[in-house]
Amino acid sequence: MGELIGTMLLVLLGNGVVAGVLLKDSKAENGGWIIITVAWGLAVALAIYAVGSISGAHINPAVTLGLASAGEFPWSDVPYYILAQMLGAIIGAVLVWIHFLPHWRQTESADLKLATFATSPAIRRTWANLVSEMIGTFVLVMGLLFIGANEFTEGLNPLIIGFLILSIGLSLGGTTGYAINPARDLGPRIAHAFLPIAGKGKSDWSYSWIPVVGPILGGVYGALFYNAVFLNQPNTWFWATSMLCFGIVLIAVIKQLKEDQY
Repeated sequence: MGELIGTMLLVLLGNGVVAGVLLKDSKAENGGWIIITVAWGLAVALAIYAVGSISGAHINPAVTLGLASAGEFPWSDVPYYILAQMLGAIIGAVLVWIHFLPHWRQTESADLKLATFATSPAIRRTWANLVSEMIGTFVLVMGLLFIGANEFTEGLNPLIIGFLILSIGLSLGGTTGYAINPARDLGPRIAHAFLPIAGKGKSDWSYSWIPVVGPILGGVYGALFYNAVFLNQPNTWFWATSMLCFGIVLIAVIKQLKEDQY
């Protein structure tokens, strides 16, 4: 229940700011990227304050899988956490739709409506987009472990994590919209598919696997990398994941170099 409520708050406040900035006749219309990234950072901080003492506030399947891979979370609890996160994300997206009810018909662009639910790339390149999501989530999970390794004034950790999300959004979010969370993208995308949104288009399922697979790979590798490099605890999974991630990055670079030649 903690993960469900935490992820619901995350999506309600995070996707809510995107809707406010993109939908027609909203008072926040055209607020810009800075407004979106700041609000997402605050959404994460508030969600952690809300349920951190209950569930640890993973609110992200990539974080749950990363912590489990690092031995910081029991594998037996992983399916329950991910299910709760997905349900919370869907509920949060439905609440965003309800909150902005009059604005969907006022907004002509189907792409803008989808953007209030799910992410999409600025330049659609499969392998490069996958790498962007991997890098962003790698930094997220590494950052969470860095923050956890330091002592802060009691109650300050959620705010510091909010700054981490803000930093990722500002620095790395411009390529794919920094899903860095499979539930945050897939849950609202499912909601977009079944909700009776006025003038909506397709849910872009052909892209939907990237903000799921990319964050999972990046999150797991971030946790394994932290254990291997900072705690001197490398294992077989670390080396296997290193080769997989390196192979994906190499493919992305080669494909882009070939494209640049033409």
